[in-house]
Amino acid sequence: MEKGLKRVFDAAAASYDSARRKLVPCFDDFYRAAIDLIPFERDAEFDVLDLGAGTGLFSALIAYSFPGARITLLDMSEEMLSRARERLGPGGARFRFVELDYAEHAFEGRYDAIVSALSIHHLADANKRALFRRVHEALNPSGVFINADQVRGETDAIEKRSYAKWLQRARELGASERDLEQARERMKFDRTATLSAQLEWMREAGFREVTCAYRNLIFAVYSGEK
Repeated sequence: MEKGLKRVFDAAAASYDSARRKLVPCFDDFYRAAIDLIPFERDAEFDVLDLGAGTGLFSALIAYSFPGARITLLDMSEEMLSRARERLGPGGARFRFVELDYAEHAFEGRYDAIVSALSIHHLADANKRALFRRVHEALNPSGVFINADQVRGETDAIEKRSYAKWLQRARELGASERDLEQARERMKFDRTATLSAQLEWMREAGFREVTCAYRNLIFAVYSGEK
């Protein structure tokens, strides 16, 4: 990913979580939909890779929902991972933290679930497609890939309306102009793609049972199985 993006997220780490519920107006349903796609019993033991894990928010929700899950958190921002360690460090060996730009470098291991939240949309389309192939290869048989992310409207008009409505809802929930300014600074690095394109790229990568479980304005949760 672009070096400037790393600097932006390093700088935002300290305050990143405080505005999440305002900047993701559908926060609860968005993350709930992603958790519900994990196809394991609550007490099952399985291995998860969280791509672009940031401050560990998504991983924490998974860990709470599945006490037997072992989670590797991967992110290119040292500052973000530092926040994740603060959040999840008490869990000990159950959590592993890896500083790595998954767009530029291979990730190791085999996993039962590979997940990501609000990260992959920073990749150029060709890199998204390549990543989907690498994710498929890194999954164990019957493993699942779940992406909770920003997506582009299917047309320019839909994109414009969705963005305007997102901005309105964020302000209604109390997002400050500083919160919005920081969000827009990060969004300069967005490379969003339409949902339909990404579902097709997943099928091309070999995924089956490809589906979108949730969609709200600029946010979507979709998945596929190996």
